[in-house]
Amino acid sequence: MKKKILAVVAASVWLVLVTVFMFLARSIDLEIFFVLWLIGMLVIVELMDTRFSLPPYMRYLKYIVAAGIVLFGGIVIQKVLEILNK
Repeated sequence: MKKKILAVVAASVWLVLVTVFMFLARSIDLEIFFVLWLIGMLVIVELMDTRFSLPPYMRYLKYIVAAGIVLFGGIVIQKVLEILNK
């Protein structure tokens, strides 16, 4: 199985598991879902990363992860500001 297909399957399984556990806990929070998605993507990118060559899809995947990290930073800043305003 190619790494690209394996990454899509792993990401899909991870998101389904996160969604199922959120439904079972009756606590659906988009911020928590996003953070867990980002953790899964970071693990997948780290496991797929090659040492000497960089396939084109890996470059795009790293851009997606970088955008996710920026959004995560925004979520953290928002939560800190909520705590400071209380």
